[in-house]
Formats: sequence, structure tokens, C-alpha cells
Amino acid sequence: SIVYTLYDRYMVGGAMPVKKALLLETADDLKSDYFLERREMGMINVGGPAVIETADKVFRIGHKEALYLGKETKNVVFKSADPKKPAKLYINSAPAHHKYPSRKVTLKEADVVVTGTPEASNHRTINKLLVNSVLPTCQLQMGMTELKPGSVWNTMPVHTHNRRMEAYFYFEVPEKQGICHFMGSPDETRHIWMKNEQAVLSPSWSIHSASGTSNYTFIWGMAGENLDYGDMDVRYPDTLK
Repeated sequence: SIVYTLYDRYMVGGAMPVKKALLLETADDLKSDYFLERREMGMINVGGPAVIETADKVFRIGHKEALYLGKETKNVVFKSADPKKPAKLYINSAPAHHKYPSRKVTLKEADVVVTGTPEASNHRTINKLLVNSVLPTCQLQMGMTELKPGSVWNTMPVHTHNRRMEAYFYFEVPEKQGICHFMGSPDETRHIWMKNEQAVLSPSWSIHSASGTSNYTFIWGMAGENLDYGDMDVRYPDTLK
């Protein structure tokens, strides 16, 4: 399933093929002959080994590996290599105006940043997978942040970026644990409790941060005006309301 949003016309969804292959079909909202006629797509596999077929290529995507599909990619089919260990493909898509090559990206190829501290409970590894320091895209960016044991805060201090929207997908949340995701204007914040393998949208004016009752992993995806990962308007905790 996939959701079409009006935040930079971003789409968020997932595919979990088990015994049968899943064909990526176009959606009525797109008014296109096929899904990627005017769009690009990124996905990160959070399940078992996946096989992604297109009209001219076959990609094998392992756990926590990413795949970028460029504009005009046709006949996209999702499969699981082993039905007993089905793939779980978290998918993001954005409009595209140039055709860039499709490409698989592994964790070894990621642009990796280790940041935060145990003292601040935000020690984490940021794996930039589908970003312009790794491969060219039109506007889509995706990556994965893994919190170290004992750390629970992500994206603190918080920020907004009026040039881009963002979506978070939380996973590896232990049983009976949860994520308190903070959102809204920095001067009027709200929160929403998230469970394992759930996604949340963040418009460009909203903060996006969270604290968990355990450490966890999340996938972030962005699209909008630019590809500058560091383009953020930071707000420190003592200024939030």
C-alpha cells in the first residue's frame, strides 16, 4: 500500500511480497501510464532478502540495503527471495524531472556519521544511503539512523527545514515498547505515540524528533527545494513550547 500526500507530493508506503510477486501499478492520483513515468523512488529493506525486477534489470536487496529507481523505470516487480523470511520494503517516492540511473546502495557504501553522546542519551549512527554524496537524485533523499543501546533521543536539538518535508519510519522497536514522536510548530509542539513499523509525516514547518522507551532504528526520507542535508533551522530545547 502507498499514501499520496500534498507535502511536496511525496508518497510513503510499503511492499511485503510473500509467495506471490507484487507488481508496482500506477495510482489514479498520478494520472500517469505507469508509476514512475514522472517520479523517482527509493526503498530500504527492513525484512528478509528481496528481489526487485524492472524492465531491464534485476536487483537483490538485503536487510538494511537501499535501492534507488530513477524516472521512467518500467515494469517494477517486488519479490521475496525466501517466502519464509519475506522482504519488507519501506518505500518513498517524489516527482522527478530528470532520469538518473537506478542503483543499489549497501551500508558499506553509505555516507556514515556517528553523532551524539551517551550522556545526552542520543548516541547514534546516521547512514546516509540515498543522498547526493552517494548518488544523484532529483529531490529524494533517504537514510537510516540507528540508536546505540542506552540512547533514546533522535534529532535533538530539533530543527525544521522550510525547504523540505520529511517522513520517519520507526522499526526495531522492542515488544511492548514505544516511541513518543514530537511534531508541530516549535512554539506549539504536539506528540504522537508510535509503534513498531509505523511511519509519520512531517510538513516543512514542523519539528520532527522523538524519544523512545528503548533504543530503536528509524528511516528518514525527504524531498523539496534542495538536496542540502545540512539545511536546517535549529531550535534548542530551552526554546521549545
